[in-house]
Amino acid sequence: MAKGKRAGGAKGTKITLKMAKNALKVTPDGKLRLDLSNVGIATFPKCLLKLRNIEELDLSRNKLKIIPEFVGQLSGLRWLDLHSNQIEQLPESIGLLTSLVYLNLCNNNLDSNGLSPEIGSLRNLQALNLGMNRLNALPPTLATLTNLTELGVFDNLFTRIPECINVFPYLTKLNTKRNPVSYTQREGKDSDSIKPTGNLFLVREGDLCHPCLERCRRKKLLDMSQRKSNFSGLISPNSIARGNQENWRQQTSISPPSFQKGQARPAGDTNTLSFMNNLYE
Repeated sequence: MAKGKRAGGAKGTKITLKMAKNALKVTPDGKLRLDLSNVGIATFPKCLLKLRNIEELDLSRNKLKIIPEFVGQLSGLRWLDLHSNQIEQLPESIGLLTSLVYLNLCNNNLDSNGLSPEIGSLRNLQALNLGMNRLNALPPTLATLTNLTELGVFDNLFTRIPECINVFPYLTKLNTKRNPVSYTQREGKDSDSIKPTGNLFLVREGDLCHPCLERCRRKKLLDMSQRKSNFSGLISPNSIARGNQENWRQQTSISPPSFQKGQARPAGDTNTLSFMNNLYE
């Protein structure tokens, strides 16, 4: 696709309606897809309002900082990819995209104030990627996304596992890795290292008896083998996002301590959790 003329370096690439129409494609399953990824866009193209029939929109790997309120008029969207931009805030109108089943916001500059509570209106959403941002909490309205099956919150600033994760009845794929989560240390007999959260238990490996530890490891290996053949990749960093994560992190004002330049996560991190579903059946 032609990149078009630059309207000044700071303004980025200007997308015209003709350019957008030329970039339209039909997916193998018959969906109308518009791919404007990695073309230097700094301003959300308003001309897209004349393409109301698009179902899939890819604006990833651009320079977007602001998503305008008029995005809510693209009500036919089922698939929206905004990963690897510089987005700091979502508009309230994001909640009008009620047909969305896929939303990728990975590798942006979102903090918890910028994540609009209206995201909870996306009742058909099945896959949500919030990884590689600056989130330390999720809006309570997220609990209404009862159709969610995939959630990525990796590489953020969470100091505790978001409670809303417990209420998603169909959640099968979850990535919470590389957050500065703090865990309660055992201090005498009254301390309890096991924290029940519905059917999910969080427990330190060092507090498990040998049979339970072996059972957990066998289950983990089994789950990993089952996932290899059927995994969409949404809750993991995109190849582009993973490749430029170090540079992107250096541009943000707040970073998890374990991701300072020159440091690496220890292979035997003592805070590593074993995730066990119905361990004590």
